[in-house]
Amino acid sequence: MWIAELWRYPVKSMAGERLQHADVRRDGIAGDRIVHVEAEHGRVITARTHPALLGHHAVLGKNGEPVIDGRPWTSPEVVRDVEVAAGAGARLVRFDGLRRFDVLPLLVATDGTVAAFGHDGRRLRPNIVIGGVTGLAERDWEGQKLRGGSTLIQLRDLRQRCVMTTFDPDTLAQDVSVLRKIHREFDGRLALNASVLEPGTVAVGDPVTLIDDAGSPRSGEAAPED
Repeated sequence: MWIAELWRYPVKSMAGERLQHADVRRDGIAGDRIVHVEAEHGRVITARTHPALLGHHAVLGKNGEPVIDGRPWTSPEVVRDVEVAAGAGARLVRFDGLRRFDVLPLLVATDGTVAAFGHDGRRLRPNIVIGGVTGLAERDWEGQKLRGGSTLIQLRDLRQRCVMTTFDPDTLAQDVSVLRKIHREFDGRLALNASVLEPGTVAVGDPVTLIDDAGSPRSGEAAPED
């Protein structure tokens, strides 16, 4: 198995950026979801209720601050766009505490599950995609650990999926049958919630080892590496 994809989402509920390498800290990939959208009274707004947010693309600038659609996240143009997408009074707020994550700091998917899913893997919004995995093997990984690069990750449980999976990442066209399929064929759950046991660095192509509860590497679950 190997690291096939790395993703970061500097602004919660907006499209993110594909990385070649990442600094993985206790609170996940550095720069992930460090800005979110709030309503006037402080309620966090996500694409579950305002899917137009998914149509904006955020990357992390060289100064460590998000850039949205090519503009600084604090620019008047971005402020205007956020109000259009999320409603009057909506604003961007920078917050890098652990409470910025819905569940845990990382979401890990596998190429086998993405293939079985049958749709663009971006709909699942993973941070890490593991390549070389046979079929739905990830469904047996709850409670196990993954070693990739110098990082050790604890896999907790499968993620319960929501309406965000129904929106096409490029066109934002909604297809509710996507979520129906997830519930019908995957018990409503795809990809794994994960935390960081040992911070480090990870890069696309790094080999990945799955470690069982006894601390031993597990084999037989992945196709041979190229």
